Amino acid sequence: MTGIDGGEGEGRAVGIDGGAGEGRAVGIDGGAGEGRAVGGAPLLLGVRHHGPGSARAVRAALDAARPRVVLIEGPPEADALIPLAADADMRPPVALLAHAVDEPGRSAFWPLAEFSPEWVAMRWALEREVPARFIDLPATYSLAWGRDEAAHGTDGSGGTEAAESVDVRVDPLAVLAETAGYDDPERWWEDVVEHRSGGQGDVFGPFLALEEAMGALRETYGHGGHDKDLVREAYMRLQVRAAQREFEGGVAVVCGAWHVPALRRKASVAADRALLKGLPKVKADMTWVPWTHRRLSRVSGYGAGIDSPGWYGHLFTAPDRPIERWMTKVAGLLRAEDRLVSSAHVIEAVRLAETLAAMRGRPLAGLSETTDAVRAVMCEGSDVPLSLVHDRLVVGDVLGEVPQGAPAVPLQRDLDRAQRRLRLKPEALERELELDLRKETDAGRSRLLHRLRLLGVAWGEPVASRGSTGTFRETWRLRWEPELSVRVAEAGVWGTTVPAAATAKAEADAVGAPSLADVTALAERCLLAELPDALPVVMQVLADRAALDADVGHLAQALPALVRSLRYGDVRGTDTHALTEVAEGLAERIFVGLPPACAALDADAAEQMRRHVDAVHGAVGLLGDTGTAETAADHGDVAVGEAGAGPGRAVAPGRGPGGLRARWHSVLRVLSGRDSVPGVVRGRAVRLLLDDGELAQDEAARLMGLVLSPGTPPAAAAAWIEGFVGGGAGGGMLLVHDERLLGLVDAWLAGVPADAFTDVLPLLRRTFSAYETGVRRTLGELVRRAPGERRGGAGGGAGIPGFAADLDAARADAVLPVVRLLLGLDGVPVHRGVDDNELAGVAR
Repeated sequence: MTGIDGGEGEGRAVGIDGGAGEGRAVGIDGGAGEGRAVGGAPLLLGVRHHGPGSARAVRAALDAARPRVVLIEGPPEADALIPLAADADMRPPVALLAHAVDEPGRSAFWPLAEFSPEWVAMRWALEREVPARFIDLPATYSLAWGRDEAAHGTDGSGGTEAAESVDVRVDPLAVLAETAGYDDPERWWEDVVEHRSGGQGDVFGPFLALEEAMGALRETYGHGGHDKDLVREAYMRLQVRAAQREFEGGVAVVCGAWHVPALRRKASVAADRALLKGLPKVKADMTWVPWTHRRLSRVSGYGAGIDSPGWYGHLFTAPDRPIERWMTKVAGLLRAEDRLVSSAHVIEAVRLAETLAAMRGRPLAGLSETTDAVRAVMCEGSDVPLSLVHDRLVVGDVLGEVPQGAPAVPLQRDLDRAQRRLRLKPEALERELELDLRKETDAGRSRLLHRLRLLGVAWGEPVASRGSTGTFRETWRLRWEPELSVRVAEAGVWGTTVPAAATAKAEADAVGAPSLADVTALAERCLLAELPDALPVVMQVLADRAALDADVGHLAQALPALVRSLRYGDVRGTDTHALTEVAEGLAERIFVGLPPACAALDADAAEQMRRHVDAVHGAVGLLGDTGTAETAADHGDVAVGEAGAGPGRAVAPGRGPGGLRARWHSVLRVLSGRDSVPGVVRGRAVRLLLDDGELAQDEAARLMGLVLSPGTPPAAAAAWIEGFVGGGAGGGMLLVHDERLLGLVDAWLAGVPADAFTDVLPLLRRTFSAYETGVRRTLGELVRRAPGERRGGAGGGAGIPGFAADLDAARADAVLPVVRLLLGLDGVPVHRGVDDNELAGVAR
């Protein structure tokens, strides 16, 4: 459970808002009514981090005590950053980020929301010009503490998320809730804190009550399994003593309530210093970074998180009638999602929530009551719209903002400038961004996102474009997470600007790439990111690796990314001359080595080789489309397919797109006719030749007939069928429209012996189950008819019952009025011939 600071931030305890504490506030000289903390013991305000009730109670206590200095649990290195909290451009949630200078990935966060007591204390001090300081263990120690552990980031208490060698950790909030008879600590917290009025009674009483409760828990559980707390509390005691000497009393301390008994405990200065002696240290930098409500929630993995940051933010900011205002927010969200929600629904939901609270004996309707009311009244009992309410409102997607004056690494500064220039603002809510690379701004956004991906800053993820398949379009899914600030700090070691850092990172990745395919993928990413300075290094590594790698599989994996890069060069105007030469040389090596590499393969290796054949076939087809000059077939010995090549430049025979295609078709013919080649590869070679028009349908039927003859083992025949019509290559439609091929498969399958059928069934099921439902249904209807009813050649539907040999023009014309109506052409004059073309063009 969360909320009570038990050291690792996995529990931070409570400052109870409201409630009639009878004792005067501990640490106040004179009675609480005197209104000023002067001299005497410090005013210890134990809080629950990210607790709106604690935040209100802290503000009331500070107003009453008016201390001379406010000490806050947090890293002292951030003292210089406190004034930025008053900046007009600072909008919580935000977080203090500390990272090791020599190892930026070693980092820690201290998140603060608008309803965090620490934030309220900081703002109170700034508004009244009272000094504010952080007193927790410095980040220079806390970052070094877990140096040998594999965790990064903290809970906000200065400790990392790594598990320590303890069996049990005490959750004070859960213990107090169980003692009070509650099975849900969050519900207990709402009842005793969030739903109590803070405007009456002794404002210091709740803190005294919590101190006593925490004292009893500390007597029973000690440090509760949080070993680091002993060191942290020793440092805090030293800082409190120093502040008391400097300000002659008048010290207020805002910290997790779990720590209050330890800070009150008498300990010698020598003993506290002894605990700090010899601690490891690292050099640390600190800054403010934006945070999100979603990252404050416990489901995100943040140790000191809360279940409902959006709900707590609402409770803190609602001036009055919080339930009515909350239901209005919910109604607005559901209306925006086209659900029918009226003001009557809001009134009834409020009434139901208040009734449930009364029946359950609660002082005010809480989150559970409002959720039940929303489900019943506004969601008609469905949890589907309720999940939207939980995601958008109860948790929320609020993203904080940090002023430009906050310290940052140079790379972050350059990124901020690029984001403003390209009008690409970070957002916590996931969204899709459509880019048209023909536009300057969109092209710049694409470059920035690709460069950040090279640097490991995954702000955006490319997704398939729904609007167009052209290479001039890109679609990105964007979502800014607070951890990306750490990734930017890590990437700062590569350079001070995004282009320079991405270039240096790409060069280093190329040298250290484990495989040839990784290098070609990197070349593709360099073109996408438009890093011309990195490309020569990457291409040199690529050429060296390709020359030494004799594995055809590795070469086949590398070629597609290389060829795609050529197409990106066309769109972005990048010089791809070097890429073209390497791609063509790579293709030639594949052509020579592929036939021998396909011999004597087992089933798994054969299936992998089939995928390689498909990849090479697609790459060769694309390679023929990437040349900026005319093809070799059109210009004889003129250089083609190479960016920058022009007439009069000679090429080697077989090089250039036209020659490569012819060579590839020759390789496919060799593969299709060798008995030593696995059936799945031979079948795919025949299919690819048929699709390219290099093999007549009669010849394809003859080859299939030979393979499906009784002399071929059933398993080998099934593998050939898998290669020919499987693998998602549109084989189902080929069988639908070519009766001869379907008849051959049907006759062979009907003749497979019973003992062999069991062996080939899994392969056949894998082949045909990949077809779409409509294709499978059509094939089933065709096979259901007797083979004798199937006659004639392929195409046109000839010989299939229910289809005429020729098109019935009269029946076709009958549908034209409906088509015209659907296309909005009703009333447009019809001209025979011309109108048909018009309809066809609109339909396309």
